[in-house]
Amino acid sequence: MATQYWLMKSEPDVYSIEDLERDGSTCWEGVRNYKARNNMKAMNEGDLVLYYHSNAKPPGVVGIARVCKEAYPDHYAFEKGHTYFDTKSDPDDPRWFMVDIEFVSKVDDVERPLSLQEIKDDPKLADMELVRYMRLSVQSVKKAEFEHVKKRLGI
Repeated sequence: MATQYWLMKSEPDVYSIEDLERDGSTCWEGVRNYKARNNMKAMNEGDLVLYYHSNAKPPGVVGIARVCKEAYPDHYAFEKGHTYFDTKSDPDDPRWFMVDIEFVSKVDDVERPLSLQEIKDDPKLADMELVRYMRLSVQSVKKAEFEHVKKRLGI
């Protein structure tokens, strides 16, 4: 199966690229948007991910991760009292899913990512979902866009 490419957003004070590097891998839990959930359900092991720090100054792409476990039910949706608990999610018919990702690489200086503004200003990236649907936390990325971002990051 051909590699697919994605962009996943995390606030650096919640789970940064440095956290992923330290941990090696993590589950990507807590997605509560149907489009983002469907994107995760479409992911395959080995797909590559642009890791994006949102709510940062500046927000931008800081590294690359890889999907290491395909979509499975987000068990936090079933845990009463948990931040991601959803009363309408049923273990027998789960509403929410997560994937696992693993660290691949990061920029030398995460304070200097490929910023959202630089992405918007780059004609080769003008059609990225990131530019058109900025609030979506898990987005598809075209191979040419991924390769161009990777080149601009120098990784």
